[in-house]
Amino acid sequence: MFEFQPELIGQIIQLRPLRPADFDSLCQVASDPLIWDQHPDKSRSTMAGFRTFFANALESGGTLVAVDRRQRLTIGCSRFHAYREPQNDVIVGYTFLARSHWGGTYNAEMKRLMLDHAFGFVENVRFLIAEQNLRSRRAIEKLGAVCIDSEVHQELRIVHLVYQLGRAQYLGPQSK
Repeated sequence: MFEFQPELIGQIIQLRPLRPADFDSLCQVASDPLIWDQHPDKSRSTMAGFRTFFANALESGGTLVAVDRRQRLTIGCSRFHAYREPQNDVIVGYTFLARSHWGGTYNAEMKRLMLDHAFGFVENVRFLIAEQNLRSRRAIEKLGAVCIDSEVHQELRIVHLVYQLGRAQYLGPQSK
């Protein structure tokens, strides 16, 4: 059975299960409108929009808070969801990071920790990314993920691209 909320520790990031007490620190990070500039739901930078996002994140049971280990600051979060046993895959998504931690190093370690964990359970990891979110698409493509499909998110009326990364294509420690 897939473990949705492990504690994962890297060199610069710690990922740990989301708790209700994380609301204020994550809301502060998410309040930067530029984080959501390429995202279809820009309301996440507002208190009301973030409250909805946070409630869904708690309810999901798969959200991990990203903590900068050096500064001991909450810098964002990501989520495991939609585990499909018959297809032997899981989705990694709902990721955001403080702009102070953009530039690849932090996101790369977060994804590496999550992918190393996921590939201990599944053969494939999927990512759903809004078509216009070029920044996220480039980051996933750098990992070796390829676009395999698209789907329309009915509620938001946007196109999500479905990217997939297989264990055999992944260059992390679990694949060696």
